[in-house]
Parts: sequence; structure tokens; C-alpha cells
Amino acid sequence: MTKLLFILVCLSLSSLFIGVGNVSLAHLIHGDANAWQLFMSSRVPRLLAILLAGGGLSIAGLIMQQISQNRFAAPSTSGTIECSMLGFVLSLVIFGNGDQLWLIFATAMIGTLFFVQLIQRIQFKNAVFVPLIGIIFGNIIASMATFIAYKYDALQNLSGWAVANFANILAGNYELLYIALPVAIFSYVYATRISAVGMGKDFAINLGLNYQQVMTIGVALVSIMAATVVMIVGQLPFLGLIVPNLVNHFYGDNLRKNIPRTAVLGAILVLACDLVGRVLIFPYEIPISMVISLLGGSVFIFLVLKGMRHEQ
Repeated sequence: MTKLLFILVCLSLSSLFIGVGNVSLAHLIHGDANAWQLFMSSRVPRLLAILLAGGGLSIAGLIMQQISQNRFAAPSTSGTIECSMLGFVLSLVIFGNGDQLWLIFATAMIGTLFFVQLIQRIQFKNAVFVPLIGIIFGNIIASMATFIAYKYDALQNLSGWAVANFANILAGNYELLYIALPVAIFSYVYATRISAVGMGKDFAINLGLNYQQVMTIGVALVSIMAATVVMIVGQLPFLGLIVPNLVNHFYGDNLRKNIPRTAVLGAILVLACDLVGRVLIFPYEIPISMVISLLGGSVFIFLVLKGMRHEQ
């Protein structure tokens, strides 16, 4: 954990001073007004948004895998993000704006809960089928959202959801991501019950837990975090899938202990991908969703192939 924190601090300091704008430590020390304005209005908010989004979405993936009892489950492979998109479109159509957060959260939660119930009712012999079903389910929801947006001339409003980019993050438009902090704290406090639910319905009931209540709370945490990140930043594909798997591989399956590790590693991964996108074709930027898709897709394929070998 100490090594992870050290890496996170180093990457964070690098992020603050990498960009097109000329901001250096010397400028800040000498009180350069323009440098301080850029630093406080863009660089610091961007860094905080990256840390909150990376950590929060990774925790959401960890909880999703626990309650679904499947290591391939994640917001990006269970339809959660697509349901958030549908909620956003419904908010546009019904209320004339996309600011109805309650509708977006509710749609994401209902869709995720439906998916979790579905995979629990269908006993798959191969765990690889779960993300495939989730991707199909997500595509169906995304098609519905696109159709509604097309019918009501709102397709352009969906363009920001497809590609995540932290370049547009400024002070005043990212603060909703702070919801990751109470979600992480609540997840940590509730970790024992979520772990019990992950052992199965009968096991949880025998411990005296209200299985459906704990399941609903877990899905709510996943939905709120995933929907918030997508609304502010855009889609970060496979993040909630690969980070929990890496943490479980190196540190074991203790949910409570893994929550802070997952948050830190998720923040490191997003921060590293963001820095790569910033410096690769400097002074231009590659959207982080493209960088993380290449990395996440490769890890996802590796996990699928590894899982198939274990099933044989």
C-alpha cells in the first residue's frame, strides 16, 4: 500500500505540471497570477477529478463483482453505464435538460438490479458468459437510448458520453464527483455484509442478514458511482473490471481491506493513462477513453482466456 501511495503522489505531482499552459513550480513560487489562475482553475480540478473518478469507479467494480459473485462483472459489462445513458436521455426528453440526477441514478439502479437478478437466476456453467450477457444487455439499452435521442433530436447531447476526456474539467463542473468519498466510506463500513451476500443468498440469510436489502444497497452504490462518473467525465471502459481483478490477484479477497487498495490503484491507472494521452502527441491530447480501452481491452481478453482455460 505504501508503494502504491508513493506512485500516486509522484504521478499526481507530474499531472499538475504537464500541459500546454506554462505552469511551473518556479512560476507558482514567484506568485505569477496567470500561472496560479491556470493551476487552481484547471490543473488541480483535473487532478481531483481523475483521482475521484478512478477510485470511485474501481470501487464500484469491486462491489459489483462481489454481489454478482462473478469476477467479470463491472459497470461496463453489466449495462450500468448504458442505463445511465438511458436515464440521461429520458431526462432530456421529459424535463428538457439532463440535470435530473435522481432519474439517471434510478434508471441505472433499476437496470443493474435487473441484470444482477438475471445472472443469479440463470446458473451459467462458464463465468465468461456473464460479461457477454451484460454486454448484450447494455447494447440493447444503448440502442433504446439512441433511438429515443434520435426521435427527439437529442443525439448530439449523447456525444459527450461516448468518449471520456478530462481536458474539459474546470473548477465548478466536477464537484459532483465528490460523491465518491461517501460511497467509498459507506462501502468500507458495509463491506462485511456485502461479502456475506457475495457468498450466496442462503449463507447471508443464515447469518441473519436481509439479503435483498443488502443487495439493493450494493447495487445503489454501484449505480450512483458509475452514473456520476459517466455524467461528468464520460465512459472509462473496463476500469471497474481490471482494477478489482488485479487487487484480488495480488492481495486476496478481503473486501474491506481491498477497498482502499482498489481506490488507490484505480486512481493510479486513470492518472497514468491520462498522462500518456497528454504527452504522446503533445501539445494535443488523446482522449483517456482510447488509452484505457486499449489497456483494459487487452486485460479483459487475457482474463477471459485465462478463465476459459480454468474451465476446461
